[in-house]
Amino acid sequence: MGFGCNVPAIMATRTLENRNDRLLTMLINPLMSCSARLPVYVLIIGAVFPNYPGTMLFAIYFFGIALAIGVAILFKKTLFKSVETPFVMELPPYRMPTLRATTMHMWHKGQQYLQKMGGVILTASIIIWALGYFPLKSEPVAVLDNELAKMEVYYNQLINEAPTAQAKLQLQTDSAHQLKELGLVRESIRQENSYIGKIGKFVEPVMAPLGFEWKISVAILTGIAAKEVVVSTMAVLFQAEEEDAESEGLQYKLRAEEYRTGPKKGQKVFTPATALALMAFILIYFPCVAVVAAINKESGKMKWAIFTMVYTTGLAWVVAFIVNNLVRIFI
Repeated sequence: MGFGCNVPAIMATRTLENRNDRLLTMLINPLMSCSARLPVYVLIIGAVFPNYPGTMLFAIYFFGIALAIGVAILFKKTLFKSVETPFVMELPPYRMPTLRATTMHMWHKGQQYLQKMGGVILTASIIIWALGYFPLKSEPVAVLDNELAKMEVYYNQLINEAPTAQAKLQLQTDSAHQLKELGLVRESIRQENSYIGKIGKFVEPVMAPLGFEWKISVAILTGIAAKEVVVSTMAVLFQAEEEDAESEGLQYKLRAEEYRTGPKKGQKVFTPATALALMAFILIYFPCVAVVAAINKESGKMKWAIFTMVYTTGLAWVVAFIVNNLVRIFI
């Protein structure tokens, strides 16, 4: 059930009579890849592993199952030592659902999903956009704006003084290329000096060993609200240029994204190592707010919700670190 959504799966644990079994099931349920994580997997796999989509998707789901089994065995031997009790559950009589009941169920579920899309995801996207857009001007951006203005005046003067039409065309091509390159640097610096850039830079030292730059770190942080928000955050941060708008979209942008400043300048941001580490991190880390609330309600104690947040995030960091370094060695 957790593959659909972890919340109803956690609520379903109330059918287990043994309290330790209920708690154990709640704690490992967030390791199941819910449907909210699927768009993130599809985005990353399509951008970095377009030739192996089925294999990569199966691998990440299988990894989550294997990890949940391993964690369950560990917790069973440490946190929840108890005498085994047989599992007995009375099954209700099954009947063929009516068309009316099925239609009503589909309507309510669809309505809930649209409310979530229009509520949590849309609101989060607007907040992320605002944090990435303001402040409008910073000192480094103002300096680059002056450079852009001077360069434009300089090239316009050269174009007007060009002796031939061919020379004028060459100067126009060169000026467009130079202005575009400087414009990309300006946009990168503007984002780094925005409010969301400052948040990303603050957490970047913790995420850097995993191969994540500040934009990826911000996307991970916003995923705490809902994992679907990771995709919309990336869409805001990894902005497609106008000529890319009708191409492969965000997958194309992630595939082409490069470091524009720093020691990694010119290198790809989304390497196979980074992509695999990111998918592993998304799979394991901090469950969404709804899951935390469900664990708190069903367990009856906030400490189990806090423990889930801490252990999943810590485990995610360790696993992503191992994946990133192992893949870099072999690929």
